[in-house]
Amino acid sequence: MRAAQVKAFGGPEVLATVELPDPVPGPGEVLIEVAHADTIFVETQVRTGLFRAHFPVEPPYVPGGGVAGTVTAVGAGVDAGWVGRRVTSFVTGSYAERVTAPVTAPTPVPDGLDLRTAAALVHDGVTAAGLLEHTAVGPGDRVLILGASGGMGTLLIQLARARGARVVATARGARKSALVRELGADAVVDVSEPDWVERARQALGRPEPTRVTEADTEATAGTTAEADTEAAAAAAAADVVLDGVGGELGLAAFPLTADGGRFSAHGAPSGGFAAVDAAEAERRGVTLFGIGDVQFGEAEVRRLTAHVLAEAAAGRLRPVIGARFPLTEAAAAHAAIEGRELVGKVVLDA
Repeated sequence: MRAAQVKAFGGPEVLATVELPDPVPGPGEVLIEVAHADTIFVETQVRTGLFRAHFPVEPPYVPGGGVAGTVTAVGAGVDAGWVGRRVTSFVTGSYAERVTAPVTAPTPVPDGLDLRTAAALVHDGVTAAGLLEHTAVGPGDRVLILGASGGMGTLLIQLARARGARVVATARGARKSALVRELGADAVVDVSEPDWVERARQALGRPEPTRVTEADTEATAGTTAEADTEAAAAAAAADVVLDGVGGELGLAAFPLTADGGRFSAHGAPSGGFAAVDAAEAERRGVTLFGIGDVQFGEAEVRRLTAHVLAEAAAGRLRPVIGARFPLTEAAAAHAAIEGRELVGKVVLDA
């Protein structure tokens, strides 16, 4: 079978197409014929040799961790009824035409949902849904999403809105800003503008219009106006900040978190997670979340996956696929991901 293999740590050019033996499902495993492989930014970072304490891989290796495809064979002890089922699954080495996985890993794809869309939800859908659960986003919450035009950010906008939150999304440039606005963000802030933090604060604090009836007296209207002013000042912060960018941008967003709010530093495409002062967070009553909070066990992965696949099948969740590449052009896919010009996901077609 064909696979994309990292020959050595380095740039996208170290990814090469190779022929490997077909995998055989062992006891308790299924064999999946891959239709599409998911990609995430951290795979490009691991390829360069970053984060080796967390991703202890050594070249040569096949990157990738998520697929959508069809079960074509099962190992000993596995119900033959799995054969022919369309599934998504976390796997090791997804940049390949065929992969094996424990039978506890796959999640069936609902009828009517195409496998490419399902593949775009493998990582980002699970993480986005889990993040919103952990940070307890609910009706009326003001949520600031950093990196909102990426694969997970585009899902976070939709899922947070579905929970009744008011969403302020950040993006870079007019094209990406237009996308996140189309997906339902209540306000969009362009982080390429030097005053983006103040713009975000203003967007978070913008009160809903107050309806005044003819029966309202001038005194009542005046009192309401004063109350609205005070409320707007108190509301100029986010109940929840979802930082999918990290680095200086993430650090700059931390002061936008309301006292008693929640701040999730789960993204590091900038090269590192936001280095938030834990003591300052404790002083302000801000609950901090990190990448460790979105590492889920198999049961949680299956539950969250089933949820986002069902939402997509019902038309309530739309993953954005910014580009597709054949498996043989995995190097070009990584170059495009690192170029940061694309929106949404990059998916490999096996």
